Amino acid sequence: MDTLRRSLSRWKRYHIKVHLADEDLLIPLTVKPTDSVMDLRAHLVREGVTSWKKTFYYNSRQLGEQETVKEAKIQNGSVLLLISHK
Repeated sequence: MDTLRRSLSRWKRYHIKVHLADEDLLIPLTVKPTDSVMDLRAHLVREGVTSWKKTFYYNSRQLGEQETVKEAKIQNGSVLLLISHK
């Protein structure tokens, strides 16, 4: 059963949103649990948003670049905050 659950998790998708604090925009993204913060940045580039000098936060905690969606405990419907370095 555990093997089946692990194999099905590769097909799982989360619908999250990224709040761009500087521009007051909410960008919807579809991500996998295995996507890292670097992958989220690539998704945003495809949407036309640059995020290279910005930091992701979730539940008041800064996310690391190699941290995955699953490791950060990001769930379906979550909102990430993207803030510029000042």
